[in-house]
Formats: sequence, structure tokens, C-alpha cells
Amino acid sequence: MNSLPDTIFKYESFTLQSIRNVKRQSLYFCSPKNFNDPYDCAITASIAEPTHEGLDKLREHYLALPETQGKMGNMLSNFTEEQLLCSILKAGKISVDQARDKFMLENGVTCFTESNDNFLMWSHYGGQHCGFCLEFRTDCEPFNTLRRVKYVDVMPKIDLVELIADGNPDQVVDLFCTKSKAWEYEQEWRAIHTTAGTVYTYDPKALKAIYFGTECALQDIDLICCIMHAQNPEVELYTGSRSNAEFRVEFSPAIYRPPAKK
Repeated sequence: MNSLPDTIFKYESFTLQSIRNVKRQSLYFCSPKNFNDPYDCAITASIAEPTHEGLDKLREHYLALPETQGKMGNMLSNFTEEQLLCSILKAGKISVDQARDKFMLENGVTCFTESNDNFLMWSHYGGQHCGFCLEFRTDCEPFNTLRRVKYVDVMPKIDLVELIADGNPDQVVDLFCTKSKAWEYEQEWRAIHTTAGTVYTYDPKALKAIYFGTECALQDIDLICCIMHAQNPEVELYTGSRSNAEFRVEFSPAIYRPPAKK
């Protein structure tokens, strides 16, 4: 199931760029080529061998296409099952690899997670606990179109009957939301944009809360609080502390006092 949680989280290191993104209420869709996992969005899917019924369905699909009429159609009609299988598997592999390479070249991805209190996430993506974590409502764009990442031990297989004859592209899209089980702790969800390097401005109402890491400097917390107080005062603000009972981060409301007017 791809059932969205009510809210989703995004960890950020405390950098000039992340502050700019908060100020302009934007997300950056980067190229998957910049991800820290070289297999991410670049996995090589194999092709599942169709059944006899599946091959017949694929043959009928190709014979119905205008470009396979005449001589090519006659050739396809006379293919033995072995010849047809060889041709279908070869063409399918080329098509899937081309779709993967095209995605890597053109599309942008931005990533989210289900949890705001994960120690590893704070260490790896939250600036070693010195950064912050944004909480977004998933009933707003683009958060309402997120896709859950699947974590697997083996490379996925593509069902050509479903992909070609049934015209369902979800399997190929799923390739870009599939990672090794080693990354399962991330509980990741992804938004995909058709253009890499895109800056997307979201509705201010989408941002529900901001959580500061346990090592976030007070002046950095004040800076974010000041920005939110000025342009989006409805956003909830929390400071993090280490739990004494579990390996997780606990949060309490941040105390921000605007500078006194002179």
C-alpha cells in the first residue's frame, strides 16, 4: 500500500542553502546522480520470463500496433515461441534500461522520512544533530504525491505483460523508489519532478512544524524562529534533547522571544 502518513519529515543540515529554502518556503529537486548510494535510482532490473499465455498476449499487442503491420507483422506472426521470447526479452531489457537512464538524466527527486526522532537520520542528514527537521502536511502539494521507498534484498524483476500489454508503467517508476534493505532505517518517501534542479515553492500552510537537533546552536535556533515569527507564525517550533531511556530524540516547545522594539 502507498498510504500516506498525515505528516512527513525532512532533515536538514544547518547551511546557508537550507536557510534560504526555509525563508523562501521551497524544496530542491536534485538529480539522483548526486545521491550518496550509487545504486539509488540506477539499479539494473531484470526481466521476468513471460508465461505461454503472457507471450501470446504480447504477440497480440504488437500485432495490433500500426508500425507492425505488413511484412513485420507477418514475421511476428510466424515467430516460434522461442524466437518471440528471445525478441521480447531483448527489447524489454533495452526499453527498461533506456527509461532508467532517461530518468537519471532528466528527473529530480527530493526525499522525506516518517520519523523525526531517529538517531541515525539526525546524524546522517541532520548535520550530526546540529541541524533541523521540517514537518509537512501530506494533504498539500507536492507532499500528496509522495511514493514510499521499497527496501529489497535482490534486484526487482519487470513483468513485461503488465508493462507493455497492460500499459501499466508503475513497475518502471518503482525502480526509482527501490533501495537495498541496508537503508531500511530511513523509512523514506520520495517526490519526483520531471526536471532535475527544480526549486519548488510550497504552500506556507504545508509546513506544520520545525524541530531542532540536540546540538543545534542557540543562535541558529533563534535565526529560524525569527524567520518563522515574521512570515509564518503558525509553524510550531521544538527543541530536541536526548532521551534518557531510549536511543531517540525528545522534543519540547522552543522558547523564542522577539527582540524588543526600540
